[in-house]
Amino acid sequence: MHCFGENRLQVSIPFAKAVSLALVLILLLGQTAMAARSWDKVVADIEELLNQSLAVYQQGNVQGAKKLVDEAYFGPFEGEEMEQAIRLNISSRRAYEIEYAFTEVKKMMDQNIKPDEVKQAIEELVAMLEEDASLLQEEASGPVSTFLYSLGIIVREGFEAILIMGAIIAYLVKTGNEDKVKTIYGSALTAIGASVLTALAIKFVFKISGASQEILEGVTMLLAMAVLFMVSYWLISKVEAEKWQAYIEGKVKASLTKGSSLALWFASFLAVYREGAETVLFYQALLSGEEGNHLGMIISGFVLGCLILAIVFYIVRYGSVRLPLKPFFIGTSALMYYLAFVFAGEGVRELQEGGVLGITSVNGLPAIGFLGIYPTWEGLSLQLLLVIAALGGIIYHYFTSRKAAEKTSFRR
Repeated sequence: MHCFGENRLQVSIPFAKAVSLALVLILLLGQTAMAARSWDKVVADIEELLNQSLAVYQQGNVQGAKKLVDEAYFGPFEGEEMEQAIRLNISSRRAYEIEYAFTEVKKMMDQNIKPDEVKQAIEELVAMLEEDASLLQEEASGPVSTFLYSLGIIVREGFEAILIMGAIIAYLVKTGNEDKVKTIYGSALTAIGASVLTALAIKFVFKISGASQEILEGVTMLLAMAVLFMVSYWLISKVEAEKWQAYIEGKVKASLTKGSSLALWFASFLAVYREGAETVLFYQALLSGEEGNHLGMIISGFVLGCLILAIVFYIVRYGSVRLPLKPFFIGTSALMYYLAFVFAGEGVRELQEGGVLGITSVNGLPAIGFLGIYPTWEGLSLQLLLVIAALGGIIYHYFTSRKAAEKTSFRR
């Protein structure tokens, strides 16, 4: 009972610090108030910029026209959080369809498509935005919708990070490395601090463009993908290893090497930092829009979301350690691989939105947000490489395990 109480205290202190820090930052950034948000006004601003881009395109200035399309996307659409509102209140697929429509307009300009056809594509994009604005206006009619929006942001952005941290900490406990749990909590708090500094830098210091933010997020996601895949492969490779069999028999305890500890620290850090700064900016925009009038509902939604994430963490952290060792390692490895697969698709998409990678569309394939699958060859190619690498690792593990079993049988 005493040990269990200490564990709960270890969880609650970093959690309370994180919630307090986030609340202070949200209130700090929320002081920079803007005019009340109207989705119809946001769409009107987007339409104006797109029409300007069409006029510039008709004059033969392709780069200038594309720049105005980017201004429409990163300014009113993303900057006023319409993209996030669509993702939370309508669907992730719809948000991607609109993002793709912006990209398609730029592709048509690059290909010197006739201005009339570009105009038609712009009109179709604006029609989609107007339809969504009407739906969002109905949703954002009172304090309850503000509460749900605030709740949705923190749960959506924090869920994957909580899964990763819970799995890593459960792994450390399961393998007798409880002394290193504090290191993982420390990495999460470091990531929150880094997110705070990044958000402040984006907002007040560097005035980072929307495209640069997308590139930063994309690079962070791909780094997280690489680390999670390596951790996943490392875990699955230990399932049948001799030292884990000895652990099962109670003869030895596993001890982490310095490299392994660093990989787990980095995985936890990236999991939190990946969306940290963006989450802070989401709440800043929420407070500075018309929903800022419902400060109590915003904070209530945020706090409830944190409590939900804490419950998820508790279930993963304390529930998974009750599993037998082999299923635990397989399950944890599968979770890490799944998240690496999702981050691969999301990371490529962010880089495409930032203009670093091109877009080669795959016709007929729908976007599947929870898998990180988007209909472009660039993202699918990277995910295919992950699938091939995973299959190769499983096959290699199967044959080495079989060979080890044969050696053991021969000795007996």
